Amino acid sequence: MDWSFQLYSARNFQPWSKVLKTLAALGYRQVEGYGAVYGDAVAFRALLDESGLAMPSGHFDMNLLEQDFARAAGIAGTLGMELIACPWLEPTDRPADAEGWRAFGRRLAAIGAKTRDAGFDFAWHNHDFELQPLDDGSVPQRLLLEAAPDLGWEMDVAWVIRGGSDPLHWIEEFGPRIVAAHVKDIAQQGEAAGEDGWSDVGHGIVDWAGLVIALRNRTPARLFVMEHDNPADFDRFAKRSIEAARTF
Repeated sequence: MDWSFQLYSARNFQPWSKVLKTLAALGYRQVEGYGAVYGDAVAFRALLDESGLAMPSGHFDMNLLEQDFARAAGIAGTLGMELIACPWLEPTDRPADAEGWRAFGRRLAAIGAKTRDAGFDFAWHNHDFELQPLDDGSVPQRLLLEAAPDLGWEMDVAWVIRGGSDPLHWIEEFGPRIVAAHVKDIAQQGEAAGEDGWSDVGHGIVDWAGLVIALRNRTPARLFVMEHDNPADFDRFAKRSIEAARTF
């Protein structure tokens, strides 16, 4: 299978031309975009083409998707995307109760309808806060998915774990909704403090060999995106992770 790479993981290791060539040389065939690479989409598409890489998915800010969807769709089209994912909600914007999360889910549903009309798929990308129960015991991620029945899910498995939940339970319950997955690993407790406790894929505590089987068998996901939120060495992370992933 072809492994993708979230370019946010390489944000501190510019220039992009070098990053893309490194990824291609290591055997990656796809990358996932985020806001910092969208400033000149035509120029970045040229870098991708030069490196032999595709960008089938990308992260887009909620405000851009709601306030200037045409611009977001134009960027996605220029870069060759099939999937648009919304990845984040600022702490000050996060609902405090179940009805607030349902309302947020309805906002995502509205974006999803526009996205599908424009020829793209749409998904929400989780962090840990969506998995942490509210005061009434309800879980935001479930509220979102129930309020927006057509909403896809780009599951960040390691954040599900950090949120205190078992990703296998979510794959079992919501497998058909999971359209892509972030492949990220968690370091042993007390290790990698300078890298926010994340690990190279296959070198931490997450059972990625088993999870990849579950994701392949129970979900339509075919985009598996390597990510490390704060690597000290981009080359090391990219190399060791794809080497490990080839054994899954």
